[in-house]
Amino acid sequence: MAKREEAVNMAQQFAEFKEYKNIDQTTLMGVLEESFRSVLSKMFGNDDNFDIIVNPDKGDCEIYQNLKVVEDGEVENPNEEISLSDARADDDPDCEVGEEHTRKIDFAKFGRRAILNLRQTLASKILELQKNAIYNKYHALEGQLVAGEVYQVWKREVLLLDEEKNELLLPKDAQIPTDIYRKGDVVRAVVDRVDDTSNVKIYVSRTSDDFLRRLFEQEVPEIHDGIIVIRAVARIPGERAKIAVESYDDRIDPVGACVGVKGARIHGIVRELRNENIDVINYTSNPQLLIQRALSPAKISSIRLDNENLHAEVFLRPEEVSLAIGKGGLNIKLASILTGYSIDVYRDVETDGEEDIYLDEFKDEIDEWVIEALKGIGLDTAKAVLRVPRENLINEADLEEDTVDYVLSVLRTEFED
Repeated sequence: MAKREEAVNMAQQFAEFKEYKNIDQTTLMGVLEESFRSVLSKMFGNDDNFDIIVNPDKGDCEIYQNLKVVEDGEVENPNEEISLSDARADDDPDCEVGEEHTRKIDFAKFGRRAILNLRQTLASKILELQKNAIYNKYHALEGQLVAGEVYQVWKREVLLLDEEKNELLLPKDAQIPTDIYRKGDVVRAVVDRVDDTSNVKIYVSRTSDDFLRRLFEQEVPEIHDGIIVIRAVARIPGERAKIAVESYDDRIDPVGACVGVKGARIHGIVRELRNENIDVINYTSNPQLLIQRALSPAKISSIRLDNENLHAEVFLRPEEVSLAIGKGGLNIKLASILTGYSIDVYRDVETDGEEDIYLDEFKDEIDEWVIEALKGIGLDTAKAVLRVPRENLINEADLEEDTVDYVLSVLRTEFED
């Protein structure tokens, strides 16, 4: 009697198992049937003449064996045949030779070894299912935000547990240098990668560019809704970051939307990143203008581009050079990452001793839209324009030849004796 209870309760135990392992009922019942078939196949040579009916509501199952009815004394394979007398005695008084007789199997009668074998088979398949479920879930979440509670802090990594007690690993090189972790703290990060080894390992990161992207998506509704798009990100975790954004709605200022009123939106992100300074700039497909914005707050005199080799030579007044480079070279390094151009900075020293003049000073002689076109390709001063070949001005600023000739004439006149 005890064995019968053990066999019946076993299915119920695995039905309960799925409640906290997040394995759907249909899959679990399929595994239960597959496990029974595996054991029956080992016991009888094959499971072709067995029917297994799993009841997902009750959490149990029934096993039936289909046997061919033969004349008494002619049974050659008891696993596939049954004598007429035995079939009629087994609650089938009307059966005839050649028909199929179905009898219910009490799995508990197969003994303790069969039950133990079934348990082991089920446990192995359930663990494999659970491993696949975790892998598929977190593989789909790569690059997305997750949260975990600090469970253990080691020298090389931090172990986090999510709501379902899955283990998330935060390696040392994926931690912001100023991060401090205490047991019980809730930590946010992005899923970096999932290793499908003997045990699934889920690695998360707080230094990934995606972490900054996801934080902005969470804090800025316009980014979440797709009205504002993050075009490029450059980070030196814990130090400084630059992010280029673009709006699909001309009525919305992407930089203002990301910063928020009095910095309300960006302050939360800065706190999460342990006071990492974040520069938000307007994205443009014009590389000269993008480089100019990326090197902010420095004001550039002129830019010389080598688009084929993605190299930029930037000329600035001496007092602007330190701003362009930034503390520890962070500003120019991030600008290079953000724009994709290697950037060299040069002091804009005038050999003739004359001072340069900003283009805005010529608005009474040159149309404002022409000045803006020149500024759009990184030329803010008169001498910066004069240093650029005439053909480049025509092609890059998209100006008519007569317009360019007029501008050059006005600017040259300013420096003539």
